[in-house]
Amino acid sequence: MPEIDLLLENANLRDQMEPYLDESVTLVDLDRMSVSRENEFLTSLLAWEKAPVLPISQWFEPELQMPSHFDLEDTQLKQQLHQIIGRLYEKNIWLIHTDHLSDRQLYCLIHRDILPAEEKKVLLNNKILKWQCLDIVEDEESWLRYYASAEQRDAWHFETNLRLPPKEKLPFPRKLPQHA
Repeated sequence: MPEIDLLLENANLRDQMEPYLDESVTLVDLDRMSVSRENEFLTSLLAWEKAPVLPISQWFEPELQMPSHFDLEDTQLKQQLHQIIGRLYEKNIWLIHTDHLSDRQLYCLIHRDILPAEEKKVLLNNKILKWQCLDIVEDEESWLRYYASAEQRDAWHFETNLRLPPKEKLPFPRKLPQHA
C-alpha cells in the first residue's frame, strides 16, 4: 500500500479511536512503530473496543447448544465433542490443556464453563481466544503432574520446598485443531 494511503488510513483510525482513548493507549509508544504496524495495532484496538460481550454460545448462528451428557452414549458423546471442538476452532477458540480430562469431562467443561462464558467477540481473523482447561492455580498438582516442564517442576519445588507429585503421561492424549 502506498505511504499516502497508509497515512490516510492512520488518520481515520486515530479519529475513530478518539472516544476510546485512555491512559492505557499512552503506554504504547506509537512513534516507534511503522505506520503500517500502527494501523494494525489501532485496528485491533478498535475491534476490541467495538466488540460485543456475548456468551460464547451466541457467537454462532444459530446459537451453539449441546445435548446433556446424560443423554449421550460414549460414542455419541465422542462424536459431539469432536464437532463442538471443531466449531469452537472455527471461531478461533482454542482449547489448551485438555489431555488430563476424559471426553465426558471435557464435554461437561465446554457445556458448563465455556459456552456460557461471556467474552468479547473480536472480529479479527488473527485473534485467538485460548481457553485453559486446567486452572494452574486451583489444580497445581495436575499441572505439575501432566504439563509442567522439568524446569518448571524444579522451580516450583525450589520455591515451595514441597514434594513434587510424580510426572505422569497424559491419560487422554488428543490432537486438537491449532495452528503451528
